[in-house]
Amino acid sequence: MIIRQTDFDLSSRNTFRMQVKCALFVEVTEEADLAALDWNALPQPVMVMGGGSNLLFTKDFPGTVLHVAICHSERSEESLSEESWALGAGVVFDDFCAWAAAEGLWGPENLSLIPGECGASAVQNIGAYGVEAKDIICGIRAYDRETGTFVHIDPADCGYGYRTSKFKTEWKGRYIITAVTYRLSKTPQPKLDYGGIRKALEDRGKAVSSEIAFASLRPLPSASPTGPSLLSGRGWPEISEDTAFPLSPQDIRDAIIDIRRKKLPAVEEVGSAGSFFCNPVISREHFARIEATAREDNGPEYSVPHFEVGDQIKVPAAWMIDQCGFKGARNGGAQVFHNQPLVIVNASGTASPADIIGLENQVIRAVEAKYGITLRPEVEHV
Repeated sequence: MIIRQTDFDLSSRNTFRMQVKCALFVEVTEEADLAALDWNALPQPVMVMGGGSNLLFTKDFPGTVLHVAICHSERSEESLSEESWALGAGVVFDDFCAWAAAEGLWGPENLSLIPGECGASAVQNIGAYGVEAKDIICGIRAYDRETGTFVHIDPADCGYGYRTSKFKTEWKGRYIITAVTYRLSKTPQPKLDYGGIRKALEDRGKAVSSEIAFASLRPLPSASPTGPSLLSGRGWPEISEDTAFPLSPQDIRDAIIDIRRKKLPAVEEVGSAGSFFCNPVISREHFARIEATAREDNGPEYSVPHFEVGDQIKVPAAWMIDQCGFKGARNGGAQVFHNQPLVIVNASGTASPADIIGLENQVIRAVEAKYGITLRPEVEHV
């Protein structure tokens, strides 16, 4: 089914709640709808939008906003150790995370509570807490506007990088994703060494075992073909008084949700687009200069938060923004979120695009002046 609405109000379709309109809004619910569209007759340009969670509309959009509301799900492959599931592009990504955790399947649990839809996860290469979408994507189905055909795309060809892919660059506007296939593991694969996950688990009363202990807990063949429960249906070893109870994907999902809710605004309560800036990756020499500056400000024992990325260093943008004094700073109706300076929010509920952009530019200039780094927005400006 194809739904069309002209002069469409997009304020409820973007999580920043920018009060803008598009010339035409089109929603499709089946793949065949894409082939049936008269693309040349649509107001141009055509922009595909998922949940509107990584966008900043800077003005009314003069063309067509297309939403792919294909929401099927089906298992494509299964073995003793893995399952692959194909999900329609319109499936809410966190619904998928919740379902996988409830089923005891590993892979997306660290990505819990990221707003948006499955199709956008493959475009943006969403990531959090040491995991990126590319780590679990094993197939993509899309409509090729150049040829008018449906194609399967190998993730290895997508040029995935930090919050980017060819869908955002050289392929932009060509492929419209209709389904994403994710590879999920039945074998415990917890990723705990990022963003305070271990502490969050301990705060929830979950003992954190070593990775060696996790590796020894291999799944057994399921006792039931329907796989009804996490422990028996997924074939976990029998639990006795002497057996350490293993962490489940649900445990990690719950911990991630705790962390995110303490740090990040709920998009249903406060308008935002999530993390506004990318975390910069810099040379070790540049990092040494930043650390020297930080120790001048905070004392000789001060340690700058950072992560090793090959021969380079990733420095949290939130830390630099905070060090520049922007936590809680306002510009009109826009504000740097008081709990997480990586996020800019529509604090008043009526912030204009100019309010957001003005605050963005203030942050960029201050970080550049203090640390010699030009922050790059993660949020797409339209």
